[in-house]
Amino acid sequence: MGEAQTLFEMLRQSVKPEVVDAFERLVKDAPDRKLCRINALAFATSEGLDEEEAIAGFLHASRLGIFELSWNVLCPGCGGVLDANTSLKTVQSTEYTCALCAAGYEPTLDEMVEVTFTVSPRVRHIEAHNPNEMPAIEYFRQMYWGSGIDLPDDDYEEKFDEFVIETLELPPGEKAVLSLQLPAEFVIVFEPVTHAAQFLDVSGEPTRERRNLALVFDRAHRHAETLSMQPGPLRIQVENHAEVRTLPSVCIANEALHGMLGRRRPFLTAKRLLSNQTFRDIYRTDMLDVDQRLKITSLTFLFTDLRGSTELYERVGDLAAFDLVRAHFRVLHEIVAAEAGAVVKTIGDAVMATFPTPDRAVAAAMRMRDAMRNLNDERGREDLLLKIGIHEGPCIAVNLNERQDYFGQTVNIASRVQHLATSREIFATGSVLEDPRASGLLSDRGLSPMSHNVTLRGIANEISIFAIP
Repeated sequence: MGEAQTLFEMLRQSVKPEVVDAFERLVKDAPDRKLCRINALAFATSEGLDEEEAIAGFLHASRLGIFELSWNVLCPGCGGVLDANTSLKTVQSTEYTCALCAAGYEPTLDEMVEVTFTVSPRVRHIEAHNPNEMPAIEYFRQMYWGSGIDLPDDDYEEKFDEFVIETLELPPGEKAVLSLQLPAEFVIVFEPVTHAAQFLDVSGEPTRERRNLALVFDRAHRHAETLSMQPGPLRIQVENHAEVRTLPSVCIANEALHGMLGRRRPFLTAKRLLSNQTFRDIYRTDMLDVDQRLKITSLTFLFTDLRGSTELYERVGDLAAFDLVRAHFRVLHEIVAAEAGAVVKTIGDAVMATFPTPDRAVAAAMRMRDAMRNLNDERGREDLLLKIGIHEGPCIAVNLNERQDYFGQTVNIASRVQHLATSREIFATGSVLEDPRASGLLSDRGLSPMSHNVTLRGIANEISIFAIP
C-alpha cells in the first residue's frame, strides 16, 4: 500500500477528508467484487456521503490513478453491459443489440450509458483485472450485469443456482458437449462474453429421444431465433471460435431470474457526468470525438445574461465593470456546481449551463437571483440585473470547437426564453414546471409562477412560459 498511500495523500489536497477516508477503507478492506465497477451513488449512500462530493472524489481519484473510469453501454431490459469503454469517445452512436433480450437499442446518455469506477491494479490487484480467469458465477456478477442491478450480497450464489442449471468454461478453439435434461420451461443457452443466446421454448409431452444442438461462439452469431422442443434429454455441442475463453450457460427464464433483474437502483449516468462541473474541469480531453453525435432524451438548459452590461462599462469604467462581471461569473459557477450542474460556455456576459434534472436548474436560478441581489446590496447600486431562461428536452451531445457542447431545438428554445426576460426575471417553460420535483420546489417556497403563451423566432407553435416570482 506504499504507492497507494502516497496517492491518497495527494487526493486529500482536492477532495474532502471523509470521502478520502471512505475510499481508503474500501480499497483496504472490501472484497474484490466490491472494487469492480463501483456504483458511485450506491457507495455514497452506504457511506453516508453527499453524492456530488463522492462523484467529485471518484473523478479526482481516477485522474490520480487510484481508480479506472469506465463508460458502459447497458441493455435497458436486462441491465447487462453490452459494451465497456475506457472513454466516451469509443461509445458508438449506432444500434447495440442485446442477445439475452433479443432487442436492439440506439444508445442514449440518459439511462443506457453508466459510468463506473474500478480500483487500479497499481493500488490493489483484484480478480476483475483478469476477467478471463473468473468462474461464470463471478463473471456474471462483476462483468456482465451493470451497477444498476442491485444484486444480493448474502445469497447471490443460491439465487444464481435457481436459474442457471449448467455452465462451462470453454477455451479458445475448443469444443465441448453439455448433456442435460430439458425442463418444461423457457430455456436460454447464453454466453455472456460474446453476448450470444439461443432460445429454447420447451413444452409439450416429455420425450426420451435425445436431441442434438450445435452452437458456435464467435462474436458474429447471436442465435436469436427460438427453437421449440419437448422436455427430455438434450446434447448441446458448443465450439469456441472467439479469441477468448467463453462461458456457455444454460439458464431458465423463471421467477428467480426475473426477480434478480428486477432489483434496480440508481447509478451514475453519462448524462449526469457530462453535466458535472468537476468532470468538465479535469477531463477536458475525455469528452466526445469530433464525429460523435450521442442522444440525450432529457437535459435541462439554463441561460443567463446581464441586462445593460454595456451601460455598466460606460458608467463605472472598464476596469471596475470587468471586476464586477468577473465576480458575477465566479458566483454563477459556484452555484451551478453546487446544484449538480456544469457551465458549458460563456458568451460575452452570458452563461450556458446544463443540469441533469429541471429542479436543480430552478434551484440554481433562484440562488443566482438572490446572489446578484446581495452583490448589488453590498455596492449600494443596481449594477447586476440577471436575466434567466430555463428549458428542458432532448438534445444531442457533440464536440464543437474542441469543447463538449450540445445541439438541438431544446438549446435554441432555452436561449430564446432567456432573451424574453427583462431584469431579475426567471422564465421557465412548461416542460420544466411539469417536472414534479421542480413544481414541488416552488410550492414549498410558496411561489406561484404566472404563465403566458409566446411565439419564439424559428418555433412553429406557441409555447407556455412561466415567470417565477
